[in-house]
Amino acid sequence: MDDREKRLKRLAIRSWRRGTKEMDLILGPFWDAHGAALDEGTLSLYEDLLSENDQDLYQWVSGQVPAPEKYIPIVERLVASR
Repeated sequence: MDDREKRLKRLAIRSWRRGTKEMDLILGPFWDAHGAALDEGTLSLYEDLLSENDQDLYQWVSGQVPAPEKYIPIVERLVASR
């Protein structure tokens, strides 16, 4: 297994095993549908996003609170994929 495959597997697990069920149901399907096709830059951004608190992530994705500028591109993709 190469490094990209390992990274993709790790990100799949992190997408489906969050702290809240809501984020499992948002990030998991997004990952399954789009994860393997993400370019390296977007993968890095997504990986950074996964290190954020689930409560913050949910507020950003649901539009309750604007996402930090850094995450706007990936949050927009998450929202569009729902």
